[in-house]
Amino acid sequence: MMERVPAELMDRLWAGGWRHFGTLFFRYGTQEDEEGGLDVIWPLRIDLERFEFSKSQRRVLRRNADVEVVFQPAQRSAEAEALFERHKGRFTRNVPEGLGSFLSAEPATVPCECVECRVTMGGELVALSFLDVGVESASSVYGVFEPELGRRSLGVLTILKEIEHSRARGCRWYYPGYATQGSSAYDYKKQFGALEFLDWASGEWRDLRGA
Repeated sequence: MMERVPAELMDRLWAGGWRHFGTLFFRYGTQEDEEGGLDVIWPLRIDLERFEFSKSQRRVLRRNADVEVVFQPAQRSAEAEALFERHKGRFTRNVPEGLGSFLSAEPATVPCECVECRVTMGGELVALSFLDVGVESASSVYGVFEPELGRRSLGVLTILKEIEHSRARGCRWYYPGYATQGSSAYDYKKQFGALEFLDWASGEWRDLRGA
């Protein structure tokens, strides 16, 4: 449990495979799969110097050219909580309870700097994601979107906007969270270019395409 973590230390923690929800920091290398077995967890990061948008990702950006995207200090508003409740209806397994499962009571500063990517359409909040920021790195915490607008790929959109924001801040690394070595609901994260995974055995980051 950590209340305040300097930005430089956050860079080191993410590079070591650590994540946090609120003030709880953790890392783990396996998790139970749907069949009751164990699957290997792969912490992921994108090398922002090498990353380029794919054709499908550029289509997502064009498809959502009519939305407004604003980055601002993270907050747990009633509007955000309501969107979270609608979004979590998509899940049948490991259903999250609320934003408090991922964010502290003061998410903008505790335990580190955190901004939110706020996506609105016609003045209505349709997607929201939270991004921790260090010195050389940024790490995505969690994202939600309006389920009825699934065809817009708003979850992918917030990741792409977080990547743009991280680059604009001069970050070298963007951490989108983790995926599993086997197939899982997190496979969409494996579709991004310049992607690396943490090899737990060696402690080194390796190119995912060579895994």
